[in-house]
Amino acid sequence: MRKGGAVSRLTVEESWQRWYRWAPYGTLGLSSLLAVLTYGVITTTRGMYAGAGLLAAALALQLWRGRTERRGDPPVAVSGQVYFWTRTALAFAFNWVNPVFGIYAVLGYFDADRLLPRRAVRAGLLTTAVIMAGSNTGGFPLRSGMTWAMFAGLFALHGSLTLLFGHLAGREEERSRARAATIAELERTNTRLEQALRDNAALQNMLVVQAREAGVTQERQRLAAEIHDTIAQGLTGIITQLQAATATTDETTSRAHVARAATLARASLGEARRSVQNLGPGALEHHSLPEALKKAVDGWTEEFAVPATFTITGTVEPLHEEVEATLLRIAQEALANAGRHAEAGRVGVTLSYMDDEVTLDVRDDGRGFEPAAPRSPGRTGGFGLGGMRARAARLAGTVDVESEPGQGTAVSARVPLVRHG
Repeated sequence: MRKGGAVSRLTVEESWQRWYRWAPYGTLGLSSLLAVLTYGVITTTRGMYAGAGLLAAALALQLWRGRTERRGDPPVAVSGQVYFWTRTALAFAFNWVNPVFGIYAVLGYFDADRLLPRRAVRAGLLTTAVIMAGSNTGGFPLRSGMTWAMFAGLFALHGSLTLLFGHLAGREEERSRARAATIAELERTNTRLEQALRDNAALQNMLVVQAREAGVTQERQRLAAEIHDTIAQGLTGIITQLQAATATTDETTSRAHVARAATLARASLGEARRSVQNLGPGALEHHSLPEALKKAVDGWTEEFAVPATFTITGTVEPLHEEVEATLLRIAQEALANAGRHAEAGRVGVTLSYMDDEVTLDVRDDGRGFEPAAPRSPGRTGGFGLGGMRARAARLAGTVDVESEPGQGTAVSARVPLVRHG
C-alpha cells in the first residue's frame, strides 16, 4: 500500500488473492438470494430445505479452506485438490436444486489451473462446463429430447471456449516464464558486467601504479646513464690529470696537467647543471617545443663549436606536455651523444609535423658506429640510446638508429601527435 496522498493500489497478485478468498462467499450469497426470490417458480419447498443443507456444507468447506491457506499449504496440494472437487460436487448438487447456482459453479473456470495439477486441469474445466451447460438449459434433471440437444450444444460451446481459453492461458504462461527467464538472465549479465567493471577499475589502478613505478625506474636509469656518461667520466679524467701532475717533476708539464684537470672540472660542472635542468620541463616552461629545440641546438653549437641547424616541416601545432617533453629529452640526448662521441663536423635537427605523428631526426656526419655491435655503457648506443627508446615507448612511439662506421649517425624518433588539451 502507498501513502502520502496517493491513491492506494493493490498489486495484481494481491487482487487475485482477494478474489480467491471472497468470491466463493459472494457467488454463494448471490445464488442463494436468487433461489429465494424464485421460490415457487423454480425452487420447491423440498429444494429449499436441500439448498439450506448444501449451503451449510459449502460454508463449512470455505471455513476449512481458509484454515488450510492460513496454515501455508501451497495451492497445488492435496488440500487444494480436495477443496476444488468437493466444491464442484456441491455446485452440481446446487444446480440440481436450482439452476441459478450456476453463478457459484462458475468459480471452477477461475481456479482450476491454480488448484489442480497440470494433468487434471482439463478434467476440472470440462466438469465445470457440464455444470454450466446444465444450468443454462434450466438445471438438472433433463427431461426432454429438445433439452438434451440444447444441453449438448451448450456443453460443446462451454467446452470449446474452456479449452481455447486454457490454451491461450497456457501460452501466456509460457511467455511469462520466458520473460522471467530473460529478466533473470539480464540480471545475471548485469551482475557479471558490474563485476567486470569493478575488476577493470582495479586493473586500471594497478596499471597506473605500475606505469608510475616503471617511469620512476626508467628515470633513475636515465640519471644513472647521465652521471656515468658525464660527471663520472669527468671526475675520472680529473683524477688522472692530477695524478699525472703529481707524478712529474717538470713544472711546465705539471701545470699543463692541472690546467687540463681544471678544464675537465668546468666541463663536468656544466654537465651536472645541464642534468639538473633536464630533470624538469624548464626549457618548455616559457617556450614552445620548436623554440626549446632551437635553443638546445644553439647551446650545443656554442658548447662543442660544431655547426648545427634546426629545421621544421609541416604545420606547427601545440602538443601535449608529455609529448613535447619526450621529444626535447630525446633531442638533448642525441645531441649529447653526437657531441661526446661522434666527432662530427655538422649536425642537423629536423622536427616534422604530420597528420597523426611527430618525428624528430638528429643527423651528424661523424665517425658513426655499428648499431648491432654490443657496446659498453657510456658509449653511443649504451645508456643514451636505451633511454631514448624507453621515453618513446612510454608514448607508444619508436626510436630508430641508422649508422655505419665512418658514415655518420641518424637518430629518428616517432611519437603519436597528441594535441594540447
